[in-house]
Amino acid sequence: MNIKRKFYLDELTKRMHNGRTKIITGIRRCGKSHLLFVTFKQFLLEQKVKKERIIEISLDDATQKALTNPLVLSEFIRSKIKDNSWHYVLIDEIQECLKIRNPDIDPKTITPEDKEKCFITFYNVLNGLERIPNVDVYVTGSNSRMLSKDIATDFRGRGDVLQIHPFSFSEYLETSGLSESKAFGNYLRYGGLPLSVLASDNREKERYLKNLFNEIYLRDIVERNKLKSDYVIGKLCDVLSSAVGSLTNPHKLVNSLMSSLGVKTTDKVIKRYLDFLEESFIFSKTARFDVKGKHHLDYPSKYYAEDVGLRNARLNFRQQEETHLMENVIFNELMRRGYSVDVGVIFANSFVNGKHVVKQHEIDFVVNDASGKVYVQSAFRIDDENKRLRETEGMLKIRDSFRKIVVIGGESEPWTDENGITYVGVIPFLLSEKILDNAMI
Repeated sequence: MNIKRKFYLDELTKRMHNGRTKIITGIRRCGKSHLLFVTFKQFLLEQKVKKERIIEISLDDATQKALTNPLVLSEFIRSKIKDNSWHYVLIDEIQECLKIRNPDIDPKTITPEDKEKCFITFYNVLNGLERIPNVDVYVTGSNSRMLSKDIATDFRGRGDVLQIHPFSFSEYLETSGLSESKAFGNYLRYGGLPLSVLASDNREKERYLKNLFNEIYLRDIVERNKLKSDYVIGKLCDVLSSAVGSLTNPHKLVNSLMSSLGVKTTDKVIKRYLDFLEESFIFSKTARFDVKGKHHLDYPSKYYAEDVGLRNARLNFRQQEETHLMENVIFNELMRRGYSVDVGVIFANSFVNGKHVVKQHEIDFVVNDASGKVYVQSAFRIDDENKRLRETEGMLKIRDSFRKIVVIGGESEPWTDENGITYVGVIPFLLSEKILDNAMI
């Protein structure tokens, strides 16, 4: 089944001919190569681009091994540019391009600060291609030696980065043939990685997700960062998976690892491992934002899994808390739509038993884009008025005019209460691309 992933195709087509290298990033196995070599290529052909003007290179293909030499790669691409028409260069696994010595530079004449000038890399190749006015370049890449965020860094600001995520619920629904409610239940359990979505039965999905986490993602991190084993970082993944959406910091994580699993480690090690997990897109961190003070707080933070199916697989599909999983899915959807997302906190003064106290109220998500802001709370169930008041207590402390939305479980259409707070079911929320745009002020 060919899922076109229209959202990302539109993002790619908007970037065409902009003079910059388009860098497709994201967690491994989320569909980067398929987007470029199937979906985008088909789009080009439909736009009457001739096949010979689409230059396809897969550097992990043994038949194209010679092209891993950057000088050979550059010469090959330039040999394919026959006229002044637009040519489209599509390169998969760009990090497979080797780093070779520059024969024109004597290392003895280079200072230690400029030692990189002694080498030729894929950056030099792509930088040179950017100077050709009728060449449009697109690359993907991620493996144990250089994951996607590194590739974006190596372009030193010249690249145009597009991060790909696993299937959204909308995309999942398109493939499933199920009712919306049934599809949502499956999505909370198995997530949206393409090969998991397309697997024929649930046992196959579970095997695939478990193997992917253990044999691909963790092995990548171990090899890339020269770790002795995946034991501690694996246990860290267990703790983060068990507590997605919970406030934490490296010191709390060290204590959790020691108390529940008997793992001895340090704050410094855990901070490094958290960075590794973020860099490989397995988990995302969101910082706390003081809504009244209008500034970010260093700690604690929240971590969300890039794919809830991977999170569930790491826990052997044991902990299926719909409340936390729905919150995770909402966060991922907000990130996919390109918003900046923080955890909101309100510090409110009050008196308890005659004493002055400062109480903290949490807003799950403070969502920002260029057009404004909206506050979003995830509440799987609101069974009665007391529960509704608890879920909205923090929002009612906010004195600005930005919209406030509570996402609840199910399929209910949006409605607004007497305080101006909008309630909407999670399924309409996930399926409506414009629901937050309409709330932005």
